[in-house]
Amino acid sequence: MNRRYAIPLAIMAGVLILLGALSWLLLSKFESGFSPDPVSIASASLDGLREQNRLTVFSASYNATVTTTVTRMGLTARKTLIMPGSVRYEVDLGKLDADKVRWDEKTNTLSVEMPPIEIARPEVQIDRIQSYDDGGILMALTDAEKTLDQANRQKGVAELAKQAKSPLQMRLARDAARRAVESSFVLPLRAAGLDAKVDAFFDFERGADNADRWDVSRSIKDVLGDKEKQGTE
Repeated sequence: MNRRYAIPLAIMAGVLILLGALSWLLLSKFESGFSPDPVSIASASLDGLREQNRLTVFSASYNATVTTTVTRMGLTARKTLIMPGSVRYEVDLGKLDADKVRWDEKTNTLSVEMPPIEIARPEVQIDRIQSYDDGGILMALTDAEKTLDQANRQKGVAELAKQAKSPLQMRLARDAARRAVESSFVLPLRAAGLDAKVDAFFDFERGADNADRWDVSRSIKDVLGDKEKQGTE
């Protein structure tokens, strides 16, 4: 009895081993032939970024101190305003064109030319405004105080905007924008198992030294366009 069942069992075991080996070979071939497409991943990341429209990358608070003087009828009135306010630094992601995103296959680097930083209108903290005046007689007899307040408010907002554009603050905003954009592209690439680098930069930072490097890479728009053409042929 043992011999009657031994031969069929041996044959069955051999078949199972053979099927297992074939399955392993097919799976290994599939896995080796499959590789994530960095261009497609970058394109999907770009679409996701553009859907966000405007991205606030940095915010800072400032204090503007301005003074205005009015002279009428030989009398002088002066008023000083201390105006606190905050400013947002934004990137319009809708302007991030696919032509500005390039994949360099040799260095596994995705280069992203970002739109310029835009500064939103200062948001004045009205409840924290302080004012000091000198010239009560003129302000009591005329509308000098209203004139002084209007002038100081305009000067204060302009001063806040001026402080926001200082080289140090703009550098901090650009650094924050670079980190945000680079993370948005590099995380999906690495999640797909790609050891890729992302280099986000602004147009004015692109000097003559690295211009040739970017010329050898192709925009993801061109690469995807070629793939579509090959698919229709």
